Amino acid sequence: MVLENRQKRSRIVVGAALILGSLTLAACGSTSATPGVIQVVGAEVQYGDVLAQIGGPYVHVTSMMNNPNTDPHNFEASPSVARAIASAQLIVQNGAGYDSFMNQLEAASSSSSRVVVTMAQLLHQTTVANPHFWYSPSALPTLAQVVATDLVKIDPSHAAYFRATAVAFQSSWRPVTMALATASRDLAHRPVATTEPVGDYLLSAIGLNNLTPFRFQADVMNGIDPSPQDIVTQQNLLNNHQVGALCFNAQVSSPVTTALRNLAVKDKVPLVAIYETMPAGQHVQGWMLEEIRAIEAALTHGVSTVSFA
Repeated sequence: MVLENRQKRSRIVVGAALILGSLTLAACGSTSATPGVIQVVGAEVQYGDVLAQIGGPYVHVTSMMNNPNTDPHNFEASPSVARAIASAQLIVQNGAGYDSFMNQLEAASSSSSRVVVTMAQLLHQTTVANPHFWYSPSALPTLAQVVATDLVKIDPSHAAYFRATAVAFQSSWRPVTMALATASRDLAHRPVATTEPVGDYLLSAIGLNNLTPFRFQADVMNGIDPSPQDIVTQQNLLNNHQVGALCFNAQVSSPVTTALRNLAVKDKVPLVAIYETMPAGQHVQGWMLEEIRAIEAALTHGVSTVSFA
């Protein structure tokens, strides 16, 4: 696993020349599309996975942020990204400032027939400080149902298939729901620390007590140096064994987070890797189960999980 160092984290900005040049190519038909197959885009690979599970052979999925070994905020919108968006009939994006480059590219290739699903709007979370919605247990099942409904409208001839896969998705999510219930029963109110709010929705669903000040989490997430007072607070949580685990962003490191991880190892506080981007070879159901099991292993057996590779 490669950890990307960064002093300041910034959202992606798409240049006008890139957009215009890419859309010219798209207008000339450079995007390869299979006739009769719906072109869909997931801004994040986890959303692309839901699109693929519901659409099956009737969709061609392009996932933008799909590398679990790099900082997703360093994503570069290439001409191929612009072309994929220009030809897309259905797009799923995160919103809440997480993937704002999508809005720029969509505006540059506006289409009255394109359907755009924004998770922040779907979940009524447009003003929240934590945009990592996929870790909310109800988010992906809700998305699966919405995707099925939208695909039925786009391609009514395969309505029965899309509805059936939506039902299958809900069934396949039950092990996640059951694992959450078990973890909540066994681990509720256990204290943990985090470096960023990436997995906070999942930690909250289990009922864990995150002792890290949100100000510290938000500063790290946004590439801002946390205050000395907040750093000392984090250090004390580990030094004094006030927490049962340190959950860290597996894709991003900084001098502050690296020092905290090293301190956790020194103080024998288990580490739990929390991924922003779904690891390769996974489906969202298995990914969530792995994260839950890693948290359980840390808090129950003192076992660290630093990578899913």
